[in-house]
Amino acid sequence: MTPFVSRRQLLQSASGGFGMLALAGLIGQQAKAEVAKPLAPKSPHFPAKAKKLIFVHMNGSMSHHDTFDYKPQLIKDHGKPGPGGGTLTKSKFEYKQHGQTGSWFTELLPNLAKHADKLTWLRGLHTDTPAHPQAVVQLHTGSANAALTRPSMGAWLLYGLGSENQDLPGYITINPPPNFGGAVNFGSAFLPAHFQGTRIDDRGNLPNLKAASGSSLQRKQLDLIQAMNRDLAGPGAPDQLDGIIESYELGFKMQGKVPELLDVSREPQTVKDAYGIKDGPAGSFARQCVMARRLCEAGVRFVEICQPGWDHHNNLHKGLIDRCGSIDQPVAALLTDLESRGLLKDTLVLFGSEFGRLPTSQGVDGRDHNITGYPMFLVGAGVKPGFTYGKTDEYGIKAVEGRMHTNDLHATLLALMGLDHEKLTYRYAGRDFRLTDVKGEVVREIMA
Repeated sequence: MTPFVSRRQLLQSASGGFGMLALAGLIGQQAKAEVAKPLAPKSPHFPAKAKKLIFVHMNGSMSHHDTFDYKPQLIKDHGKPGPGGGTLTKSKFEYKQHGQTGSWFTELLPNLAKHADKLTWLRGLHTDTPAHPQAVVQLHTGSANAALTRPSMGAWLLYGLGSENQDLPGYITINPPPNFGGAVNFGSAFLPAHFQGTRIDDRGNLPNLKAASGSSLQRKQLDLIQAMNRDLAGPGAPDQLDGIIESYELGFKMQGKVPELLDVSREPQTVKDAYGIKDGPAGSFARQCVMARRLCEAGVRFVEICQPGWDHHNNLHKGLIDRCGSIDQPVAALLTDLESRGLLKDTLVLFGSEFGRLPTSQGVDGRDHNITGYPMFLVGAGVKPGFTYGKTDEYGIKAVEGRMHTNDLHATLLALMGLDHEKLTYRYAGRDFRLTDVKGEVVREIMA
């Protein structure tokens, strides 16, 4: 066992002529002996096919009436008063059925429609609040109260399962929305800090990460700093301090891994063409999708990618053409790429928004928020392809069958990853907390 060296002994030895190389070696051995492995892979509560999760977040609430939720009665009753007021308004876009399942897709999503028979639909979702900030926070943390900060879904997954790659963060969020809760959506709250998400932008830039210098001196300096940090912290140090110490180690490892991993320019031209990679803002989401696949392939446990701009209270027609055009090819390419590389065997993809929109018009060309019924879909490990669970009423307002609250969605996602949401708890402030709080039912009907 490596003998303990206090901060004072280190400084005295260094000032007394103790060789720097010998000192660094002793510190390095001690640091290795002391550093825990909080992100090491952990066994799930029960066997599960899904080992990784990619969340494709359409921030701002995609209108399901104009994309995925075909309602003949809405078309028939176009122009009539809606059940809750307002004027029923059919979509301006044509719908067609696709695949052996006959799933309906708008004309705006022709590439995604080619995957119709792979998708597992959740069509009876509902949530608690029609305000974006609270609904987005609830989607990510299980709680709509941003003031009572809770750990994010990705942080819970990392806490429960650890990471498959110790040289990379286990939880990465790409281009997260700057508002609507901000860092709360990928934070760890009262969980240890090393379970929080790592934010990168749509070009793969990670704040404050420099390219690897290749210098052994940097390693020696870090070993000294870490030993001093741990000595000063002492027993009972807060988790936040341990998280900072771990972040130094991870940051050192990431210098040589992350820049290359997130450099999508290294992809073959055929892959770039498949995703629709472009320079500048127009290619932002396509780059995110490629990075998500690369991170998944490298063993990152949870990756979220985000496309904002779906809050169409006005300019619905042109807005949907633009937004759907930006995500249709990249998402379809991501699913194709994951499947062709065998990654869908242990990767689950979740696609959707924080809530839906109403079938009635708002102003000249818009739709207002709807929290009582909207769809999401899953693809990949552990779910039944070409399967639909739940539905909304004849106008797509309320979930009437297979109703799933956000808590149920979280419980089901955890179960698909091998985690029992009632057992995945953390003791804080005198009680056990969990992602689903005291609610949540697992929807086993969708499981393969």
